[in-house]
Amino acid sequence: MTDEKKCRCAGGEMVDGKCVMPEVTFSAFIMSLNTSALFLLGEIPDPETGMKKQDLTLAKHTIDTLNVLKEKTKGNLSEDENNMLNKLLYDLQMRYVKAKS
Repeated sequence: MTDEKKCRCAGGEMVDGKCVMPEVTFSAFIMSLNTSALFLLGEIPDPETGMKKQDLTLAKHTIDTLNVLKEKTKGNLSEDENNMLNKLLYDLQMRYVKAKS
């Protein structure tokens, strides 16, 4: 993506001189929380500095938030949404355990 199409807001794209964010969906929301957790686990670098850092307390909080969403949305998700949430949670929990040790 060229600089003209980049937007200061994460995930947005410049359209006709305005920053347009992607559609809000449950899957996009879950992916956003997953990305935040990966960042907090030190798995992905800060997009501004390129540096990786860890904050395991906030990472755990984000993982716990995903667990609350899983419990509160039980029976209300599509099969794809449910599978994605379960896979992301498992992956994040395993990465958290590894980071703690």
